[in-house]
Amino acid sequence: MTQQGADPPAVWRARPHVRVTDEGRTVREVLSYTRRSGSMSAQQAQAWARRSGEWWIPDSVGDSVADSASTAGFDVHECFGGQAPLVVEIGSGIGEATTALAAARPSYNVLAFEVWRPGIAQTFQRLEAVGADNVRMVSVDAAWWMEHLLASASVRELWTFFPDPWPKRRHHRRRLVNPEFARMAAGRLEPEGRWRLATDWPEYAEHMAAVLDAEPLLHGGVVERWADRPVTRYERRGIRAGHPVTDLSYTRR
Repeated sequence: MTQQGADPPAVWRARPHVRVTDEGRTVREVLSYTRRSGSMSAQQAQAWARRSGEWWIPDSVGDSVADSASTAGFDVHECFGGQAPLVVEIGSGIGEATTALAAARPSYNVLAFEVWRPGIAQTFQRLEAVGADNVRMVSVDAAWWMEHLLASASVRELWTFFPDPWPKRRHHRRRLVNPEFARMAAGRLEPEGRWRLATDWPEYAEHMAAVLDAEPLLHGGVVERWADRPVTRYERRGIRAGHPVTDLSYTRR
């Protein structure tokens, strides 16, 4: 697999990016997430110590995996130990959906993006509990990674479950699902590859549908709830608050 786009930097940027405009001004880029603070519990710390060396892809150079990923020949499947259909999940949280879906798909490689370290550690605990070892976690900006380190037509499925809706109008530009991301993500899907989404914010569901309907590489729309997707703690909380859940599914042409 060859790298797409510009050469990656010496350190992958999990924190807000900075770019330089044509006029030479430094501009802080808008990201779709914030980095939550919080320390790990004792059990999470133990799970991190046991599994991060194998199941977490470091976000800076300094070991063999990160060094190989900073070259043009980076192959994400080397992090899994072999080739398999690739699934990408953005915002895996504490791993409830990740674990259940990956355990039911042992022949797939599942790459999960999550910047909250306690959530990653808790995902390790869940994976250990079900005996799934086909998930790798990474803590960098998913949009940046997908653009620069995943090849075109290399992703079998993309999962985006309950991304931050950024409900205030002034924050809408921070939403993950926007025309630029949709165009790039659609290009990373294999032909007939699928993008599954879910949200409990009706206005964001409408926004997602409008954006993805307008992307020429995709076709699909609002669908019945995906039966394979487990009901997570976050989703249950939204349902109790009266938030209707919308599932969407789009396929690359």
